[in-house]
Amino acid sequence: MNIFKQFYKSTYSPKDIASFRFQGIGKTILYVFLLTLLSILPAIYYLSTMLTAGIEDTKSVMKNELPSFTIDNGSLSAETDVPLTIDKGDFTIMIDPTGVTTTEDVEDANNAIALLKNEIAVAAGGRIDTYSYSMLEGLTLSKEDFIDIVDTIDGMKGIIIPVMSLIMFLFSSAVNFIEVSILAWFGLLLKGLAGKNISYRHLWRMAAYSVTLPTLFFTIMSALNTPVPNSFIINWFVEIIILYLALKEIPSEKTNIEN
Repeated sequence: MNIFKQFYKSTYSPKDIASFRFQGIGKTILYVFLLTLLSILPAIYYLSTMLTAGIEDTKSVMKNELPSFTIDNGSLSAETDVPLTIDKGDFTIMIDPTGVTTTEDVEDANNAIALLKNEIAVAAGGRIDTYSYSMLEGLTLSKEDFIDIVDTIDGMKGIIIPVMSLIMFLFSSAVNFIEVSILAWFGLLLKGLAGKNISYRHLWRMAAYSVTLPTLFFTIMSALNTPVPNSFIINWFVEIIILYLALKEIPSEKTNIEN
């Protein structure tokens, strides 16, 4: 049975999941990689669109809405006498050569980038990082230089997105292999309830296919950008139930012979 037919069968048939326990470990590992790729496709799509939109919005704001400014000798100077805040919905850009705006103000803006009097502050995902202009000792940066930097990043999207996607894939793969291994350990407990005698290596193969349905469900929810309450509990509950149902499909006498 090819791997895509196995994927289809694993979404509804515990009996087929049970039958996959005797297949080669290489094919099972390949299947976990396939599930990983499927699960991160929505994240890769949103990463790509958000990066592209963010770069375009940043260029537009810097060219048309920010006043001219210069960073020199560790300090910001700009053609404005008051702090400016430009709210773009998903993120905020601030510029303040007066020293009034603090890093706490930037953090309160959630997703924001701020050119402050003596440092640049970046707030994202509930954390804030600051970088002092003194790190640019000997350098002078202007508004035009920043626009050139953004243009350079825009031109490197074809490299940045694949590299970030690969990192995401490798990290997610590691997490999924750990998840399958833990589920297989749960299987050691479940096999007693099911009255079956089966080895861990066979349980690991079954566990890899038991995660198919919840993986597909949460991938669809992610694609729809719809959060699922208690997703961690739901995910593990469904996986354990599917693995238990698959164990129940194993003929006891055949299992004893094979093992």
